[in-house]
Amino acid sequence: MNSRSRTHVIVIFGGESAEHDVSCVTAAHVLRALDPQKYDVTTVAISRTGEWMLAESAMAALARGRDALPEKLEATGRPSSLGDVMANAAARNMSSTSGHNVSSASVNTVVLPLLHGPMGEDGTVQGLLDLAHVAYVGAGVLGSAVSMDKATTKRVLAAENIPQPKFVALREDAITGAAGSTNISDAVTKLGLPVFVKPANMGSSVGVAKAKSAEEAIAAARAALAYDEWVLFEEAVVGREIEVSVLGNREPRASVAGEIIPGREFYDYEDKYVGDGAKLLVPAPLSDEEAAQVRGLALRVFRAVRAEGMARVDFFYEEKRADGSKGRGFLCNEINTIPGFTPISMYPKLWHATGLSYPALIDELISLALERHERRAKFRTTKR
Repeated sequence: MNSRSRTHVIVIFGGESAEHDVSCVTAAHVLRALDPQKYDVTTVAISRTGEWMLAESAMAALARGRDALPEKLEATGRPSSLGDVMANAAARNMSSTSGHNVSSASVNTVVLPLLHGPMGEDGTVQGLLDLAHVAYVGAGVLGSAVSMDKATTKRVLAAENIPQPKFVALREDAITGAAGSTNISDAVTKLGLPVFVKPANMGSSVGVAKAKSAEEAIAAARAALAYDEWVLFEEAVVGREIEVSVLGNREPRASVAGEIIPGREFYDYEDKYVGDGAKLLVPAPLSDEEAAQVRGLALRVFRAVRAEGMARVDFFYEEKRADGSKGRGFLCNEINTIPGFTPISMYPKLWHATGLSYPALIDELISLALERHERRAKFRTTKR
């Protein structure tokens, strides 16, 4: 393979969110899966306090071979910036396309942002990459921001008549003000007990609590304010947890469905990343009709929030209500635009079961990033 046909992949990992460690694990597995015959790789780390660094130790390990990579990367390295990274990318592109017309530093370069949660999955880094005119994997600014803010996601889904659990969203002043206890009690009355309380902008179940009384809901809401100024209250649905992976841009497709059987009271951070109690059933034991229905709903959610590239859509399957009456069927819980991406994470596991291997999945995501970047480049930002 000659140098012009290679793609320069910039892997960004770490970040300022509570999911920093998850990102470092994800990045190690992605680096291990990138084909060295196809890709030149630069690793960029973001510390917990927001410093950008060229992660030279990760690149050195990768140069020694995939087996030299640790299970978890360290977000350390030489201080850098996106400008420095893109200047290096431009120099790399110019040298590899000598004698050809090169219009920008984004040619043959794709950024793979493996940043979960706020300050990475919420449109902030995506906006920075748009300003740099570089291709990147995953949803754009709008899709990322809408999907990260669970309260906004739910309002969009409601406008699209997509079934979901009942919810109430309250801002910080409505929780800490004089009427805070009353507002939360009203939410509990509307939703019933138990009720889930979570920060609107967070992932991996960080800051999520299951409240069994109004007093517990008040305490959980105040704790959730450590992560975001908006707090979401959701009814507790008794149902199976079903997930579907979506891949694509203008013509997305859905994977087979999977089911999570939590090892704890609910599928929290410990169950996802620390314990070994949760069971993943792939494919989920659903009828053909049920599987088709939830896959179709996943695509509706993906399009509704303007996602692109990839996303995992999570559902509750309420077959019966607590009183024994017929349930409401599939209810969308949330969408994740940068889902967990280790080989044992649900997103790649579902695609593997659908017939797409982990390395092939990464290849397609990079191709989708380049396709989207080329398509959007034709639109003007100024009047001519």
